[in-house]
Amino acid sequence: MLAESEDSEQIIARVAALDIGKAELVCCVRVPGRGSRRLQEVTTHSTMTRSLTELASHLVESGVSRVVMEATSDYWKPVFYLLEAHGLDPWLVNARDVKHLPGRPKTDVLDAVWLAKLAERQMLRPSFVPPPPIRQLRDLTRYRADLIAVRTAEKNRVEKLLEDACIKLSVVASDIFGVSGRAMMATMIAGERDPAVLAQLARSRMRTKIGQLEEAFNGHFDDHHRFLLARMLDHIDGIDADIAAVDDQIEAHLAPFAAAVARLDEIPGIGALAAAVILAEIGTDMSIFPTAAHLCSWAKFSPGIKSSAGKTKGKAHTGHGNRYLAQVLGEAAVSAGRTDTFLGQRYRRIARRRGNKRAVVAVGRSILVIIWHLLADSDATYTDLGADHYTTHLNPESKKRNHIRQLEALGYTVTLTPAA
Repeated sequence: MLAESEDSEQIIARVAALDIGKAELVCCVRVPGRGSRRLQEVTTHSTMTRSLTELASHLVESGVSRVVMEATSDYWKPVFYLLEAHGLDPWLVNARDVKHLPGRPKTDVLDAVWLAKLAERQMLRPSFVPPPPIRQLRDLTRYRADLIAVRTAEKNRVEKLLEDACIKLSVVASDIFGVSGRAMMATMIAGERDPAVLAQLARSRMRTKIGQLEEAFNGHFDDHHRFLLARMLDHIDGIDADIAAVDDQIEAHLAPFAAAVARLDEIPGIGALAAAVILAEIGTDMSIFPTAAHLCSWAKFSPGIKSSAGKTKGKAHTGHGNRYLAQVLGEAAVSAGRTDTFLGQRYRRIARRRGNKRAVVAVGRSILVIIWHLLADSDATYTDLGADHYTTHLNPESKKRNHIRQLEALGYTVTLTPAA
């Protein structure tokens, strides 16, 4: 069966492409020439601000309607922001989308020309670059996540150091950085080595383990360990202070988005901090993502489809998306799984059948769909369907067929008699 389709290749008249490095960039500008011919200009510029400003002015004077660049490390950011400030329409494209032909020479100039030709034929898709207020919030939330990772690594070093000194505090205490643990380590740094004295520093429920604590502190903690432990604890305290300062900045930057944060906070598993991370990664303008499915696909919370010769390939892996967004959605899914809500019941149902990892992805996707609807419609509110949604909305006929099929698979002949 033949189907008609109308394909028209629309060439963007004036386009520029940038191949960006740390110290310099190559710019290729393509504009209309005589007839169907195209004029091409390739120039090299420094990435210093003055040179970039001159380049931006030149592109504006040339009437360039679109500027494309590859996402090269962080070198694209100052160029993108400066061109954006000059009223141009910069596009950031994924380097994987700009594949070079096999056997084709590889230079900065040829890369810029190739990128310009792809751009003028509209064969590229722009990456999502949020507006300045969201970018600033993103910088803060990502820096906070990195600080927490550094603090966790430092805490692990403390535990390894204590193990090296045969101090088994982590065997007795679930958190060696609690009030009791910090008091004991501070006293050890001050010079105390008597296990009985150290064990008496236990507070609250830890006092029931004084005998075990005395055994745990019977090690060989010396001045070498004392010096390192003091430096590590000081580092942890400094990171705690930095995290508190970043939290204050995040709260200040969230003020314009208070209404959106309040709506997201209603979703099980999401608190104010998680809402801040989500807004920092996807923004508040959902017109960028036409549907919730587009947002899930961008975030790599939708299974990939690979089929050939009528057969589905692979294991429907979602791929690797935004790791900051994936982390917060994963944590929210696990937290929601502990609640007596629809999302909690959905998590437990999927985890029983297919495992926790698939449940995290499935519930994370459900949360992302809810987020899209809440941000796309300012009047939308979250309403929990309830933990009994699956049982109250169950189709009896479908349930009956499933039970009959399972019993027949075990070798039984099933005859149903209605109850009186």
